[in-house]
Amino acid sequence: MARIDILNAFETEPRPLDFVLPGLLAGTVGALFSPGATGKSFLLLEAAMGISCSVAGGDLLDMRPAHSGRVVYLAAEDPEPVLRHRLRSMGKYLPFAAREAIAEFLDLQAVVGKRMNLMDDCQLDRLIEYAKGARLIVIDTISRVHRLDENSTGDMSQLLGGLEYAAAETGAPLVFAHHVAKSAAREGQGDQQHAARGSSVLTDNARWGAALTRMTATESMDYSDDPIGLRPVGAAARGWYVRMSIPKNNYSEPIDDRWYRREDGGVLRPVNLIRIKGSSNVPATPAMTYQQAKDGQSPTLTGGRDEW
Repeated sequence: MARIDILNAFETEPRPLDFVLPGLLAGTVGALFSPGATGKSFLLLEAAMGISCSVAGGDLLDMRPAHSGRVVYLAAEDPEPVLRHRLRSMGKYLPFAAREAIAEFLDLQAVVGKRMNLMDDCQLDRLIEYAKGARLIVIDTISRVHRLDENSTGDMSQLLGGLEYAAAETGAPLVFAHHVAKSAAREGQGDQQHAARGSSVLTDNARWGAALTRMTATESMDYSDDPIGLRPVGAAARGWYVRMSIPKNNYSEPIDDRWYRREDGGVLRPVNLIRIKGSSNVPATPAMTYQQAKDGQSPTLTGGRDEW
C-alpha cells in the first residue's frame, strides 16, 4: 500500500484530472446502460473511434476528447460480419486520414463465442497485459464475459473489483455496456442510475454511468429539429432519435444531455434539437419530420435495425 503524503497534498497544486470522455476519469470503471436495440454498441464504437483518431474528422459523436490513443474494444455480443457492416456504414462519414488513423489505433476484437471469462485470473491478466498503455478499454456487453449471478451483490462486487483492478493496472478507463431492467424500460426510467439490470452494485461501484434512451412520445412533442418552422419531431419520426445522459458523474460538473439521430446503417450523429415546450409558435400539427420519417422506414424494421 502507498500512503498519501497529506501535507504535500495540502501545499501542492494537483495535476488536472484526466478525462477520457466527458466525466470519465482515466483509470476508473464506467458503465453505459440502455434498453436493448437502442444503439449503445454504435455509441461505444463511435466513441472509441473518436479517441483512437489522432487527426481531424474522426469524432463522429462530437465528444471532443482531449487526447487520442489506442483503444481496446472487446465485442462480446456481435459477430465479425455485423461489426464489418457497422464499420462500413461509419466509414462513409470519415475522411480518408481519419479512417487510416482509426485503423491503426482501434483494436477491435470480436470475442463472441470465445467463452471469455474475466473472473478467470489468467484471462484477466492477459487482458491487462494486452491493454497496457491503452487510452480506453471497452467491453460490450458485460454479461458476456463472466459466469456469475448478476443479481447477487457479492458476485457483482467481485466482478467490479476485477474491472477496477484492470483499470488501475492499465491506467485506462474501462467502460462496459449493460442492459437495463425490462421494468425500468417499460416505465420510462431507462435513464435512471438504478435502471441497470441486476444488482445495483453495477452502477453504485462504477464511478461513471451513462444512459442511452429512445425519444419518448412526450419528448417528441417537446422538441423540434426544424429551426425555422419549429414543428415538433412527432411520433412518426421519434424512433430515429436517442438521448445520451450521464446520471452518475463522480468527478466532474454536471454534463448536459446529448441528442443523436440514427442515420443510414444505424450510425449516430449529433443533432441540435430545439426545446419548444410552451412556445406559442409551435404549429398545431407536427410534420412528418426527418425526411418524411426516413421515407416511411421504421428504425425497427429489417436490415439490422433491431440490433441498434
